[in-house]
Amino acid sequence: MAVALVSGLAVASCSVPDQDATQVGDTSRSAVVFAAASLTEVLTELGAEFERSHPGTSIDFHFGASSALAQQIVAGAPADVFASASPEPVDQVVDLDLVAEPPVVFAANRLQIAVPPGNPGEVTGLADFADPDKVIALCAPEVPCGAAAREVFALAGVDAQPDTYERDVRATLTKVRLGEVDAALVYRTDVLAAGEDVRGVDFPEAGRVVNEYPLAVLSEASDADLASAFADHLRSPTAEDVLRTAGFDVP
Repeated sequence: MAVALVSGLAVASCSVPDQDATQVGDTSRSAVVFAAASLTEVLTELGAEFERSHPGTSIDFHFGASSALAQQIVAGAPADVFASASPEPVDQVVDLDLVAEPPVVFAANRLQIAVPPGNPGEVTGLADFADPDKVIALCAPEVPCGAAAREVFALAGVDAQPDTYERDVRATLTKVRLGEVDAALVYRTDVLAAGEDVRGVDFPEAGRVVNEYPLAVLSEASDADLASAFADHLRSPTAEDVLRTAGFDVP
């Protein structure tokens, strides 16, 4: 009997950790968020805050040009939430019935001229983007910041002469941070995020071209409840404060 009791205790002691491990595994949840590059800092902050308030959850981000992210989602890339820098990329996803609920605008942004510290190119406004003697960077026309740039140039009657088109707003800003260009047109939030590495130059037409940021939970989300909870978090009063501090407008 003693041997049997010891054996039984040994079996029990081995089985308990396995049950605990299963319980821990069952409470671990994750969501993948595809988001515009201009949202990198704010969503990283808000994702960390969400994880702290929801133990056992993980929010994994994939940042890039909104148009490229939409193409990846359409092609079947695993994503749970999509936050775009303009409505058009999300519309592509909506048209294919890939969203679980109608997109909601949760932020807005506008463009600003970014120049290196000291403004060596002496850039003062949009007219300088037509000067062939200045080195200029713009976002690629197919991405939201590039489309917005094209619109403000049309409003200002400026025939821009860019020396380089970049894949997204962060790559465009990098050209300024490295001193490789005299100026670039990026979002004002990116100028703020760059701190002393760049300087912002305002221009009148910026207020006439505002990019709205729609947010959508995708129909193929691996954890629909978690995806919806995080989307709700991005529309919370706490998130609004973080967005405003970063330079975004909040509807």
